[in-house]
Amino acid sequence: MTAITVLGLGEAGRLYALGLREAGAEIRGYDPFTDVRDAGIRQFDSLAEALAGADLVISLVGAKAARAVAAEVLPLMSGAAVFADFNTSGPEEKADLSRLAAEHGINMVDVAVMAPVPRSGHRTPLAVSGEAAEAFAALLAPLGAPVETVPGAPGAAAGRKLLRSVFMKGLAGLVLECQAAGEAAGAGQWLLDEIAGELGPDGPALVARLIEGSHAHAVRRTHEVEDSLAYLQSLGTPAWMTEGTLRWLSSLAAERG
Repeated sequence: MTAITVLGLGEAGRLYALGLREAGAEIRGYDPFTDVRDAGIRQFDSLAEALAGADLVISLVGAKAARAVAAEVLPLMSGAAVFADFNTSGPEEKADLSRLAAEHGINMVDVAVMAPVPRSGHRTPLAVSGEAAEAFAALLAPLGAPVETVPGAPGAAAGRKLLRSVFMKGLAGLVLECQAAGEAAGAGQWLLDEIAGELGPDGPALVARLIEGSHAHAVRRTHEVEDSLAYLQSLGTPAWMTEGTLRWLSSLAAERG
C-alpha cells in the first residue's frame, strides 16, 4: 500500500486525501490550521509523525507558504520519499524549491494541477517534471490519477500550466468583457448565448463556469495570472491579452475586499 502524506487540508488537499484513500492509498494528513478528522481523514498533530514512512509527500499549502513549509518538511523526510509540490507558482519558484530539496537529499517534483480539483478530485489531470517524475507517476497512476510527465527540471510543468492559464483565464476575461458590454447594450444574454454556441455542446456550462469561477476565485486567479504574465515577460513574448485579463480579475478581487 502506497503511503501518502498530504500537507494542507483545504479544499484541494481534502479532496486529494479522500480520493486517494478511497483508491487504496494509506493517507496521512497534516494541517495545523484545519481539522478534517470528521471527514474520515487520518490527521496528525505532529509533522514528524505524519511524514514517517511516507512514499510520497504532497504539498498543497498555497504558493505563499510553499517554501516555508518545504523548509520545515524536507529535513524530516526519508531520502526514499518523493516530495511533490502541487502549489501553483512560476518556474523560478519551483526551481528554487528543487534546489532546497537537493540540499536535503530529497527528490522533488514540480506538479501542475491542470484543471479545477473540485470537478474531478484526485482524478484531475496532472503534469509533472523533475528527475523523479516517472517515480511520481508510478505511485499515483495506479490510484487513478492521470499523470503526464513533462521533460525537464522542476519548473517545466509549472510553465505548461501558466501557458494554459494564458488561454483559459484570458477566455474568462473575454467573456467578462462581453458580458459587461452586452448588458450595457441591453443584449447581455443574447451575447452570452452567441458565445456559448460557438464553444460547442458544452458551451453554456463553460460560459457559466468561467463567469462564476472568476467571481468566486478572483483573488487566487489574480495571483495565477500575475505568474503567467511574469512567465510571458521572461519568454520575451507579447502579453497584451494577459495584461487585460489581470485587470479584469484584479477588479473582481477588489470588489470581494
